[in-house]
Amino acid sequence: MVRRGPPAKGHAARKGPAGKSAGKTPRRHTGIPEGAPSALPTLVQLREFLRTAPGRVGKTEIARHFGLSTDQRPALRELLRGLKDSGQATPVGRKGVAAPERLPEMLPVEVVGTDPDGDPIARPITWDRDRGPPPVIFMQREAKGQAALAPGERVLARLKFIGGNKYEGRTFKRIARETPARILGVFEEGRIIPTDRRQRADWHVVELNGAKPGDIVLAEPMPSHHSLGPRPARIVEVLGRMGEARSVSLICIHAHGIPDVFPAEAVEEAEAAKGVTKRGREDLRDIPLVTIDGEDARDFDDAVWAEPDGEGWRCLVAIADVAHYVTPDSALDREAWARGNSVYFPDRVVPMLPEALSNGWCSLRPDEPRGCLFVEMRVDRTGRKTAHRFGRGIMRSAARLTYEQVQAAKDGGTLPEGVPADLLGHLYGAFEALLADRARRGTLELDVPERRVLLDAEGKVEAVVPRPRLDSHRLIEEFMVAANVCAAEELERLSQPCMYRIHDRPSDAKLEGLRQFLESLGLKLPARDRIHPRDFSGILAAVKDKPEDRLVNEAVLRGQSQAEYSPDNIGHFGLALARYAHFTSPIRRYADLLVHRALIAGLQLGKNGLAPAEAARFPDTAEHITQTERRAAMAERDAIDRYLAAFMATRVGEVFEARISGVTRFGLFVTVQENGASGIVPLATLPDDRWQLDEAGHAMSGRNTGLTFSLGQAVEVRLSEAVPRTGGMVFSLMQGDPRGTSRGRRDAGAGPRAKFSGKASRRR
Repeated sequence: MVRRGPPAKGHAARKGPAGKSAGKTPRRHTGIPEGAPSALPTLVQLREFLRTAPGRVGKTEIARHFGLSTDQRPALRELLRGLKDSGQATPVGRKGVAAPERLPEMLPVEVVGTDPDGDPIARPITWDRDRGPPPVIFMQREAKGQAALAPGERVLARLKFIGGNKYEGRTFKRIARETPARILGVFEEGRIIPTDRRQRADWHVVELNGAKPGDIVLAEPMPSHHSLGPRPARIVEVLGRMGEARSVSLICIHAHGIPDVFPAEAVEEAEAAKGVTKRGREDLRDIPLVTIDGEDARDFDDAVWAEPDGEGWRCLVAIADVAHYVTPDSALDREAWARGNSVYFPDRVVPMLPEALSNGWCSLRPDEPRGCLFVEMRVDRTGRKTAHRFGRGIMRSAARLTYEQVQAAKDGGTLPEGVPADLLGHLYGAFEALLADRARRGTLELDVPERRVLLDAEGKVEAVVPRPRLDSHRLIEEFMVAANVCAAEELERLSQPCMYRIHDRPSDAKLEGLRQFLESLGLKLPARDRIHPRDFSGILAAVKDKPEDRLVNEAVLRGQSQAEYSPDNIGHFGLALARYAHFTSPIRRYADLLVHRALIAGLQLGKNGLAPAEAARFPDTAEHITQTERRAAMAERDAIDRYLAAFMATRVGEVFEARISGVTRFGLFVTVQENGASGIVPLATLPDDRWQLDEAGHAMSGRNTGLTFSLGQAVEVRLSEAVPRTGGMVFSLMQGDPRGTSRGRRDAGAGPRAKFSGKASRRR
């Protein structure tokens, strides 16, 4: 039998071809005579050079030192990538590298999971992402009588370097937390089975506290006198029943630490709120502003209106005046800051503000007077803004419209009674102008479909469908983007602090990885110093409606930097904007509330403006709300994965059309075409062979069978396992399976020795 061996090392472990010296710069310390052919340095030579170099060096300095030619730059780049991926070199800045900095002997760390034996794995509590992937710290078991280290626990650890990017750690002192580290899981047969896939250890329950099998529970680890077997824990809270309606979102809320209960003081402040009066406000009640939201929306915080203005357009965007109700350092404000944003699940919303505000006084309900901040914009027929003006007003929404209603009316239907007949035409006229400006800027136009989980009355998944992308969605987006730009420009004009929404250009590492993937598809990107969002849009246009369309969109998305909040402006790369701030959703984003307060203070629009103490905290607040936003995104994605797993659990054994969405040393990741469900194909389930991983080419090939599996390849997969508790799914590939495909036949040329390369199998 052909044995299944470990994957071979990627390009970073191979020497490139010898090349000719450029002959312009003398070689130093290499021992190679002038004029002789120069080979690439070995990994040992490269590490030694980095160790002795004074700080940061780039590829140019390295190539000059070893006398390498221009043709050898790609191979050198692969060597450096291998060093960075293995932790033997540290990225510095955008293009440099340096010898890795060893972690200090003592360091605060946080436990993030467990290995298969139940031993804890930790990461440094603080880690600069520009330094590359964080080191892995394998923690020793705690001394007898000490509670085991559970995920989320923080300790001051004594570290020992064991090579590469790995350390061994031993607890020196536990770091006190406001609440003890807890285990979230399902109680079954006397044990707690964690809901987090990263936790592979079971916990033996020594105190039930009323828990019954099938309950979702929170537990605390207990001291252990044994080094083997399940660790002891006591249940401290029963959260609900696994399988019941809302159990999935309940798990995600607690797994990601999302606050879901408002303090009594904050609820009292919200319930004491009253409507605004016209005093000190501009009266907009005669203007037929309308809200346009999703069918299931309950809070309406933005309204729009437009009319012709010469050859251009006059547009109004009115936003709920949340600052009137949520004042600095109030109980409502402190809780909104802690939450940072609302979190949206298929079955519920965890709001940033109590319902009395989010669905009441701060919701722009039809025919009810509401306080607002508004921006009046004038744009010419090409979409260029010629003027804007901010104010604080009182408005009355003429109608609550849905995206589907607006789209249907645009396609020939009618709008509800009370909406002026010409309003839709005016909104779309202004929208077309704003679109022209967007096209001129050359923004990044990604097309990554969102998944919508449809639930029945009992909370069971009925279907998982793509969320439609209509022109009515884009209309509101363009109005909101224009208003957000005006807010940033106005605060700069007023010399007021601004909480910018920034988006940096892609990092060197991400861009290089994306470049190599695109080159495997025959697509090219310009050099990094010349990269522009329109270059990515051009790539996406080139693959539109082709088999690799979705894969390339997702790869381009993963290749981008993450947007964040900052009081320092660097612009927004994706939108191709020099300045940008969030202004349009203060009900659900704390950043928008800060922008409202800054505008109120700068324009002297009344009370509740930005306080000096708040402005001084902007750097810390920016970091905090960036993290809460990412926490929310992870929780929302986690919920959809778990709902998908629950939906797919009834279809174990079925065969699906899929595409390979990831290639790793331990197997392949696949995404089902039908509904976006993703899971792993473990390496052990592939046909018996010696599998080799080509990291640069994102492919896995069998040395003996000739089978090759590559990123983006269309495959058929059989669902082997789906676990709603964790959201995990396991598949097996039909290609190379002697049982053949789901159609009961073997495709021509698809026998055990067939080659399934990305290009060969791509249907065009």
